[in-house]
Amino acid sequence: MNHYLDLNDEVKDALERKAPVVALESTIISHGMPYPRNAETALAVEAAVRQAGAVPATIAIIGGRLKAGLAADQIRLLGERGHAVAKVSRRDVGRIVALGQDGATTVAATMIIAAMAGIRVFATGGIGGVHRGAESSMDVSADLEELGRTDVAVVCAGAKSILDIPKTLEYLETKGVPVVVYRGDEFPAFYTSRSGLRAELRMDSVADVAAMLKAKWSLGLSGGAVIANPIPAEYEMPPAVINAAIEQALSDASSAGVCGKDVTPFLLARVKDLTGGDSLESNIALVMNNARLAAELALAYSKLN
Repeated sequence: MNHYLDLNDEVKDALERKAPVVALESTIISHGMPYPRNAETALAVEAAVRQAGAVPATIAIIGGRLKAGLAADQIRLLGERGHAVAKVSRRDVGRIVALGQDGATTVAATMIIAAMAGIRVFATGGIGGVHRGAESSMDVSADLEELGRTDVAVVCAGAKSILDIPKTLEYLETKGVPVVVYRGDEFPAFYTSRSGLRAELRMDSVADVAAMLKAKWSLGLSGGAVIANPIPAEYEMPPAVINAAIEQALSDASSAGVCGKDVTPFLLARVKDLTGGDSLESNIALVMNNARLAAELALAYSKLN
């Protein structure tokens, strides 16, 4: 166990008993939603994981300490401080720890800390990926590199639809990352269940997904896996509406000179405004859906170990 890492009592006990644990990220709290919905959602997601039979481990950096498992007041503080909390990916972890600062962890950083703790399953909203125009900007999320190297399965609603999804899938294929679509024939596009891209690997059983992960890691094949869980149909956004909002948000980001790690939070916030808040409700619904599936997967995986 890394000496920079703290486990709360609930997570520590579960890991010692080899009980199912689900990692949860904190960037979605500080940078993904407005306060107080962000903190409320994070606490509701933890409750959903518990109700499904697993232990939640919300991950962040607090006072320079890597945390797997946060108290409710820590979650509320991250939500209230919002963008004042550093957004932390792999490259930022050392600096935030050394300076004793607080950090909200992205998919990449959450995977790193989850792996340190021995947590194999992680639930989030959507993974980062190859940004539109990356052929000139070279803007590719560190999430994809992390998926290629760190042994954590990420349950998500696909890649955020603000991204170039075909290039994102090509990148994952190059990195040898299995991409499973759970009970769907198309790779989901976050706000919608369909991207127009056929699922190369569909699985309809959590037990089958768990067995695949067990075999992969037992064979010494390092790296994570994407378990793409389509948003429930009743919470989907009409493709024409969300695509129009995304195009407008991308144009606004370009005009404002937004770049780097500020792009995704800017786009998500702008899309929320352009859709009258509907995208936020879809976002919350898909995160809850992913948390429940991740808990089922963690339970199935724990039974194999």
